[in-house]
Amino acid sequence: MATAKTTTATLGTGRRKTAVARVRLTDGNGTITVNDRPLEDFFTELKDRNAVTGPLELCGQRAKLNVTVTVSGGGYSGQAGATCQGIARALKIMFGGDSAPPPAADGQVGPDGQPVEDTSPFGLVKRLRDSGYLTRDGRMKERKKYGRKGARKSFQFSKR
Repeated sequence: MATAKTTTATLGTGRRKTAVARVRLTDGNGTITVNDRPLEDFFTELKDRNAVTGPLELCGQRAKLNVTVTVSGGGYSGQAGATCQGIARALKIMFGGDSAPPPAADGQVGPDGQPVEDTSPFGLVKRLRDSGYLTRDGRMKERKKYGRKGARKSFQFSKR
C-alpha cells in the first residue's frame, strides 16, 4: 500500500487596490505559479516579477520554497503588489514571527567588528517590515460623487 506524503503549507493573503492574492508556501525547489501559470508567463514586466520575488530574496528562501498564488481583481501591478504582501505575510507565519519578540540585541558586535545580524524569526519579520513588504498600501480609487463629473471634478459654475 502506498503511503501518502504530507506537506505542510503556510497560507497568506495580500491586498492592493482591488486585487486580492491568496498565497500558499510549501517546501520545494523554488517554483512560483500564479493562477496555474509560471511567474514569467503571468507577470510579463520585470518590475512586477521583482515585486513578487522581493520578500523571498530578502529572506534567502527563493530556491527553497514553492509558491502557489491565486490572484483576482485589479490590474497586473495591483496583483503583483497583492502577491508581494501575501508572500511576506506567509513568510512571517512560516518562521514564527507571530509570538512575542525576545529582548532586543542592539549594539552587539561580532568578532570581526561588524554588527551582528539578527537571524531569529523576529529579525526576519523586522527586515520584512522595514522593507515595506508587510505594510498594506491603502490607496484606492476614490468613488464618483453624485452631482459631479468624477470624484472631485465639478461641472462649470456660472454665477449669472
